Amino acid sequence: MAINLANNSSLANITALPSSISGGSMNLISTQTASSSSTISFTSGIDDTYDEYVFKFYNIHPQTDNAEFQFNFRDGGSAYDATKTTTFFYADHREDDAGASLAYDTGRDLAQGTGVAKISRQVRNHNDSGLNGEFNLFSPSSTTFVKHFIAKNNHVLEGDASINVFTAGYGNVTAAIDGVQFSFSSGNIDSGVIKLYGVS
Repeated sequence: MAINLANNSSLANITALPSSISGGSMNLISTQTASSSSTISFTSGIDDTYDEYVFKFYNIHPQTDNAEFQFNFRDGGSAYDATKTTTFFYADHREDDAGASLAYDTGRDLAQGTGVAKISRQVRNHNDSGLNGEFNLFSPSSTTFVKHFIAKNNHVLEGDASINVFTAGYGNVTAAIDGVQFSFSSGNIDSGVIKLYGVS
């Protein structure tokens, strides 16, 4: 394979990767569209096929103003109540440049909790507001290790602030995680799309 270098040292004319480089493909498993939905649950496609699963959020709009986006894990039973330990921090900046902050939020983390885990602050329900982001879940089928996750999103906060939220943690269970459910803390998911991918 010939590699040509341009004057700025960029690569060109690469037609194939070496055989030793593989992986990284995003494989769409399923898509769910909210329409005044109380929850969006992914109950199939999360198994031992992939070591990483990615949920992508597109314009998730709450029915109720200032509702918080959240999730829970199912670990083999019918209930979404897997034990989790999580972290939560954010950076925000107001539209009018009147304020900005970077903070850890102890009120939205969990320590060995079985309830829903927050992955946003208050999302506005204005017509032009919503939430976009992604949620990575690692090795959910392991019966040896905890199930790590990382979530990040951006949404419109009260005061017309742009807020970037970072959440991470793990499901502290030995059973496989076989379902993930998303909801708002108040009201329904008015609209939006969530796509589930497996990473090969």
